[in-house]
Amino acid sequence: MSENIILIGFMGVGKGRTARELSIRTGRFAVDTDDMIESLTKEKIRNIFADQGEAAFREMEQQTANWLKRHVSNTIVSTGGGFFMVKNIHKLGRVIYLHSSVEGILTAIQKHPNGARKIKKRPLLQDLKAAKELYCRRLPLYRKAADHEINVEGKDTKAVTKEIVALM
Repeated sequence: MSENIILIGFMGVGKGRTARELSIRTGRFAVDTDDMIESLTKEKIRNIFADQGEAAFREMEQQTANWLKRHVSNTIVSTGGGFFMVKNIHKLGRVIYLHSSVEGILTAIQKHPNGARKIKKRPLLQDLKAAKELYCRRLPLYRKAADHEINVEGKDTKAVTKEIVALM
């Protein structure tokens, strides 16, 4: 268990929640690339997008990936929905795509006690048509970037974590 586990997938699929559970089960640290960027810039991701644009944010993701490659090992890394596009993702560790339909993601978020807040945090999920279009464009790209795919739809975090641990 010397390599990193990189969790990719569409926004709201549960990458952060899964990383935290994997951390508990494996004793590894868990980090989140969006949290790292917010900490570094002292800005919320939505503000970075609004003020500097997507291209600037994607460059920040690449810088984060480069830093992870140099400084992080044996760690669970949860990523933002577009992080899979960084150039060196396979050099960071084993890439696991957490898959669910958009409807499955929305259902899971709505069941959460803070579901309304979680959807508000992701403005794109408020526009279901735009979310589905982005999802359809990204689906083959997620699959191409992944070493493994785990279907998380309708599963609790412990079941998903068990599947990932079996791959390690």
